[in-house]
Amino acid sequence: MNPVIEQLNDEIRSTWRFRWQAFGLATVIAILGWTIVFALPDQYEATARVFVDTRTALKPVLQSLALEQNVTGQLNYVRQSLLAGPQLQRIAEQSGVLPPGGVDPVQQEKLLKRLGESVLLTVRGAGTGDDNSAPGGTVYDVTYRDTNRSRALHVVSTLVTTFVDETLGGKRAASENAQKFLETQLHDYEQRLKQAEARLADFKEKNIGLMPTEQGGYFAQLQTELDAVRKSETDLAIAESRRAELAKQLRGEAAVNSTAAPVAATANGKAAGDSVSRIREAQAKLDELLLQYTDKHPDVIAARAALDELQRRREAELASLREGDPVAIAASGAAANPVYQSIQVALNQADVDLASIRGQLGQHQAKVAELQRRLGTAPKVEADFAQLNRDYDVNKAQYTALLASFERASLGEKADSAGSVRFEIVQPPTVGATPVAPLRGLLLAGVLVAALGAGGALAFWQHRLRPVVSSLLSLSGVITVPILGVVTSGFPTRTRSRQRRSLLVYASALSCLLLALGVALFMSRAGMRVVLPFAGPR
Repeated sequence: MNPVIEQLNDEIRSTWRFRWQAFGLATVIAILGWTIVFALPDQYEATARVFVDTRTALKPVLQSLALEQNVTGQLNYVRQSLLAGPQLQRIAEQSGVLPPGGVDPVQQEKLLKRLGESVLLTVRGAGTGDDNSAPGGTVYDVTYRDTNRSRALHVVSTLVTTFVDETLGGKRAASENAQKFLETQLHDYEQRLKQAEARLADFKEKNIGLMPTEQGGYFAQLQTELDAVRKSETDLAIAESRRAELAKQLRGEAAVNSTAAPVAATANGKAAGDSVSRIREAQAKLDELLLQYTDKHPDVIAARAALDELQRRREAELASLREGDPVAIAASGAAANPVYQSIQVALNQADVDLASIRGQLGQHQAKVAELQRRLGTAPKVEADFAQLNRDYDVNKAQYTALLASFERASLGEKADSAGSVRFEIVQPPTVGATPVAPLRGLLLAGVLVAALGAGGALAFWQHRLRPVVSSLLSLSGVITVPILGVVTSGFPTRTRSRQRRSLLVYASALSCLLLALGVALFMSRAGMRVVLPFAGPR
């Protein structure tokens, strides 16, 4: 045989010696336990179910228009306050949990604590998969157990009524308090805004001309004008260089030599021939005379003298043109020359541009000088003006926000009066005709199992206190000498018969115990109870 199984059989046989002690203890424990179970008071459970709809038809209409209160938070606050403090005491007094004549403080504290522990408030919101929870709403289940059936019903009714009334009343009170607070703050900020406006108006009146403009503040204007001065100086230098170049071109060889030989009207009305044409004619005449005569011929000498005179006049004319002599220009006919005219027009435009740039430069320089004279006062005025503007903007923004909140709070209060939150009692307070606790059948069977377990533990403990050798295996573990043989019972038939009778008697005793359990279960279903003399009032 397996040594483990043999060891287990040995332990069972040794424990079996104390079976009657175990049976006696089990019987005593079972009787006492069953008596206590029958003495336990009946518990009646009262329940109610309230549906809170926070998404009525007004909800989408008032979205972002009215001040939305945290109805869920209000509900949670009321739900917690129901089971603590003065609220719980008031409910206990109304429902009869506390006697009308009152009790001592210690007993009252115990009763209130027991009431708070017995009340169960559960919440089931939308999306929990429960059939009783509607979208956009919350279902509150109220459950209470008491030994008195009517008192359990009264407690649940009081809880439901208080829950609804306190939530609506707290919501209205919170809305009124919010409006009073907003109205007070609104009046305060209105006065601040008026004072800020008055200070800003007085400051503007006293510092006319020193206020920041659309171009920016003082330093921004100064930097703008300095940049404009530098730009104007650059433009002036470019314009002067361009005019100098145009003047050089007007007095240059290209413009002077381009003067044509048309006839021009003189002051005395006579015609003046172009000097270039006359020089060409004189040169041609001299060349013709040289073909006929020698250099000593009087006609050649006269023609050469006339040519030299014409060339001297031409050089004098060119010198006058380079110097810009108006008489020479008019006499030479240069004013009618297209090249000369275009350069003269460009030169005149350059003079106009120079005058305009000089005017702009003078204006910007004057503005810079004026701003630099205000260096000691303008920055401080600008800083004070910015501070006044900030104060005004802050007060105005706060006033506007408070005004909007006040309007939303007023609209929210009107919406509450119109029914923005709906309470519906889905299941009115009810209580069953039969108690829900204790589960006496289960407790009676459990007591018997516990009693048998206690008896078995006693027998095993007795075996450990008074061990015996009941097998060869246990004997070999005690002695060290070798075992030569084993002597069995001399009358095995008589021994087996005695063991069967003992087993039958013990089985009969256990059957009686089980029969007693059946009788106890029948008595439990029949509603029989036991009142212990030392039990307190229920």
